[in-house]
Amino acid sequence: MHNGLMKKIVAMTLALTMALGLMGGAVAEEQPKTVNIGVTDVIGSLNPLLMNATEVLKYANSLVFLPLVEASADMEYVPQLAESITTEDNLTFTIKLQDAAAWSDGQPVTAKDVAFTLLCMASPESFNAGMAMYAIEGTDDAGMVESGATEISGVKVVSDKVLTVTTKWAMALNTFCNNYGRYVLTLPEHVLGSVPKDQLQSYDWFNHADVISGPYFVQEADLNHYIHYVANDNYWMGAPKIKYLNIQVLDSAQLLTGLQSGEIDLVQQTTGNILLEDYESVKALSNVTAYMGTPITNQSIFINTERVTDVRIRQALLYGIDRQTILDGMVHGYGEIVDGFLCSGSPYYDEALGVTAYDPEKARALIAEAVADGASNHLEWHVNSGDTTFTQAVSFIAAMFQELGLDIEIRTENMDMLMESAGTGDFDVMSVEYTYMPLDPYTDVSWLLSADGWTRYNNEEVTNALMQSQALGADEQDAVKACYLNVDQHMQTDVPVISAYIISKMGVASNRLMNVKPDVFGTFINVHEWDVAE
Repeated sequence: MHNGLMKKIVAMTLALTMALGLMGGAVAEEQPKTVNIGVTDVIGSLNPLLMNATEVLKYANSLVFLPLVEASADMEYVPQLAESITTEDNLTFTIKLQDAAAWSDGQPVTAKDVAFTLLCMASPESFNAGMAMYAIEGTDDAGMVESGATEISGVKVVSDKVLTVTTKWAMALNTFCNNYGRYVLTLPEHVLGSVPKDQLQSYDWFNHADVISGPYFVQEADLNHYIHYVANDNYWMGAPKIKYLNIQVLDSAQLLTGLQSGEIDLVQQTTGNILLEDYESVKALSNVTAYMGTPITNQSIFINTERVTDVRIRQALLYGIDRQTILDGMVHGYGEIVDGFLCSGSPYYDEALGVTAYDPEKARALIAEAVADGASNHLEWHVNSGDTTFTQAVSFIAAMFQELGLDIEIRTENMDMLMESAGTGDFDVMSVEYTYMPLDPYTDVSWLLSADGWTRYNNEEVTNALMQSQALGADEQDAVKACYLNVDQHMQTDVPVISAYIISKMGVASNRLMNVKPDVFGTFINVHEWDVAE
């Protein structure tokens, strides 16, 4: 807890105890239950209209305004505000809200609230560029409605607790649930409906919202350093057992110290990056339990196929990188090796794909053949300077390929510069950590494997397989799995992208916490049921 806030609470408690003592008998006052969460990314905003795909931003905001559904540790979408999201044709999606869902002021959460939130996100005055509003019928190619519009034609309120959303093209249910179910945080129309839309993005009310649907109110915030929450005693799923919840923004190097001292109670895998070199020290602490999360963070190697046009050079990279040695030596085995995009935890992962074996002699032969036919043996490889582990790995890879006949020039760039290079295509090879949602690989994969994506790769069969995956129903998951197997098999032969390894990151929970198990998904679903041992 923030020191200033703690002093205020302690002072208030002492004053109350003294006052009661003067009235005839001292009363022992219980300290309010408090839990501190350590994160290593700053929280960009407390305004859900500025939501993006950053997990720390999503979780910080969804403690206040619930999503429709959330992904669980079992890789399933589970109800939050919505009781269910269904579709019969992958075009029109029916959202049924939970009957009990209510705002903290006692008003019910209604379908009109969801429709209002979607309209705010699509209105030019309060437009959210980070959301895929362009896929909803009634928006333009950018995802906007006309200025002053009072509705989106593809969003229909059916009843107080039911609405439908129609998309412009076929969309798998899992994709819809990920894009809209997880990231649309519903706002109260009866509070914000009268606010001009051009004021909503900067509206100060969001910094201390007093009508919420989630388990916690924001009490105080400095988004670069902390957020202090206090329990919503009127939470419709049940009053939280933890009175005060705090998010503390720290450097990765501070997490071990915070866990050791007990100042940090929880680190969740996608929001707090414990240093790899601290894993063993954390595991040795007696006051916490470490949990290795499902491997989902892919150390991806993207190849610009417009610049590295000879497939034999791309194939040589796949055969010539000793991925298992890098995983074991530099990541201490905390992860897995796969080909393509999908981690083993994805419901669409197929063991039939197999993993391309390390074969330096085959790589050497492919390079020699390609160079003999006029291909360049020089590659410009861009790597994130902030990722010291993989920067070292690329140096190791470059040295190995020097012996195989390939000259790799390493360019280290900070993340902003790297993303600029990625956007302009000013690279031959680029490596960066990339998390593909296991339940919805389509959203990222379809963009990356396009003429506008980082790989500049365009294959009609791959495009068709991805489109087919979106047209199949929820009861046709084997067919969806076959679509993604087709895509990943092309990754093995055409090699626009290589998975160096998929990292299993560490989450940690204090042993005083109850009903909490950090994982990459689902950690905060039951936050109102968390408790601390007496």
